[in-house]
Amino acid sequence: MPDPETLRRSRAAPDDLDCLVIGGGPAGLTAAIYLARFHLRVVIADAGASRAGLIPLTRNHAGFPEGIAGADLLARMREQALRYGATLAQTSIARLERAGDDFVAHGETNAFRSRTVLLATGVSNHRPPMDEAMHARALEQGLLRYCPICDGFEVTDQRVCVLGTGERGVKEAIFLRSYSRDLSLIAPAGAHDLSDEQRMALRDAGIAVVDGPCASFAIGENAIEVATPAGTQTFASLYPALGSTIHSELAVDLGAKATDDGCLVVDSHQRTSVPGLYAAGDVVLGLDQISHAMGEGGVAATTIRNDLAERSPLRR
Repeated sequence: MPDPETLRRSRAAPDDLDCLVIGGGPAGLTAAIYLARFHLRVVIADAGASRAGLIPLTRNHAGFPEGIAGADLLARMREQALRYGATLAQTSIARLERAGDDFVAHGETNAFRSRTVLLATGVSNHRPPMDEAMHARALEQGLLRYCPICDGFEVTDQRVCVLGTGERGVKEAIFLRSYSRDLSLIAPAGAHDLSDEQRMALRDAGIAVVDGPCASFAIGENAIEVATPAGTQTFASLYPALGSTIHSELAVDLGAKATDDGCLVVDSHQRTSVPGLYAAGDVVLGLDQISHAMGEGGVAATTIRNDLAERSPLRR
């Protein structure tokens, strides 16, 4: 843990920042570690909603052969950022505006003025219709999973359901077919919205197609039960393919370019189209992986340092 003096200094946020990092997930925390070690004044505005914190155990993150809980990984990264002088502000940012060449970010109880801003605000998955307690329990037991790239290996040769339809649902089901031959694609509401070509692809892959709606969910013994008009079916894991909300509105409101889906458009150094505004992680079109987000965070931080040095020399 950081020593008390380091913690005291990290909590005393400077009035004028070199960079405000908005988002306390893997991208934002990696950037904060780099920025602090560049001897820059950096605050992390963390609303505590990183998707990584919901991961019970990630086993494909390099360096942790036995796996690591998402919350534990974030805690280690926060500790590292604080150790080197970053400040953690547990707040959400409601509005971001220009102030000359700088930015002013308005939090819940205070405002931050900063020469640059890094948006690492991520995305939120659209959840299946189940209550919070069941959702948490299903995640903890591995009965509900959101990332087949991350944990498809864990469902190898098990009975798996993908909740979705259309292009998104078909792609996820086809992807998971390389892990298990016992797959079902269940429509969340009513009949499936599938083209003839999509139905043929699912049939050729041996994936069962089940119309909805999904009336209810239940947790059985090491299984999740899904009620459909065709009857209740039991699976080892369920993958929602329901889309997500991309949290890019702070940048879009400033005029930053984004895709039709809302992902921020950046150059190869994580610069948005707004000078001084950078973005990294899942809010940028990419792989939605911890390692990828961390890489973008490192690139963004180094770019910020070099861009600031061009504005005025950085000296001790």
